Amino acid sequence: MRRSITGFSNPTVKYLRALRDKKHRRREGRFLAEGLRLLTDALEAGRVPEVLVMAEGREAHPLLDALEAAVDAAGGDVVETSAEILSKITGKDNPQTVAGAFAEFDTSLAALDRARAPIWLVAQALRDPGNLGTMLRTGDAVGAGGLILLDDCADPFSVEAVRASMGAVFTQAIAQARWEEFLPWLRGGAGQLVGASLRDAQPYRGAPYAAPCFILVGNESRGLPEAYEDACDLRVTLPMRGRADSLNAAMAGAVLAYEVLASLER
Repeated sequence: MRRSITGFSNPTVKYLRALRDKKHRRREGRFLAEGLRLLTDALEAGRVPEVLVMAEGREAHPLLDALEAAVDAAGGDVVETSAEILSKITGKDNPQTVAGAFAEFDTSLAALDRARAPIWLVAQALRDPGNLGTMLRTGDAVGAGGLILLDDCADPFSVEAVRASMGAVFTQAIAQARWEEFLPWLRGGAGQLVGASLRDAQPYRGAPYAAPCFILVGNESRGLPEAYEDACDLRVTLPMRGRADSLNAAMAGAVLAYEVLASLER
């Protein structure tokens, strides 16, 4: 059943606005996503928002009708409000006409099925939510199983990361773990760990990749710790023809992912 909200002080508005804060997000186990495309991607992936917020005066659209019907069927909350209030909720001056609040996913390593895909992306201490979102998009593009975040990474459920993922946050599995948890989990089954490195590395083209391949990239400014590089089955490097000594972490992950994909398909 659709209801209308007209006041900025409404408890639902306050609750949704608070989801932009990491502490509140973690306490509630909920996150925000905005835009008809993102919410449609979520629905196609089997994720239905618990709360659907729509702007008054929006144009009718069959995809929005489908979203509303799905939320109603799941017993969720459908809210109609002003563009100004929706702007307060999303933190954008020109918000999309629809947003949703979703339950966070299980991000444990135990929830992953490594046999699901031949490629997995792994990021260590990735701090930029835009880079995190880009890696999720890359994973979706190459058919990866998902993204494993090691140590202190940006929050994959932040508004910025979700927005940058362009819907891939709903199509890619996401796991969060410490290195001390990840390495025993990886060695407990099949999996080649490939690190992007400048130390004792071979060219990324023609390297002996094997599925399932876990592509590991490090922090944007520091790269991978030496101990993490030492644990890799294979270390590869990208050629730098100009003055730059490295690529952006998400870009390096994308280049390697496509090379691994091409190698495994040969």
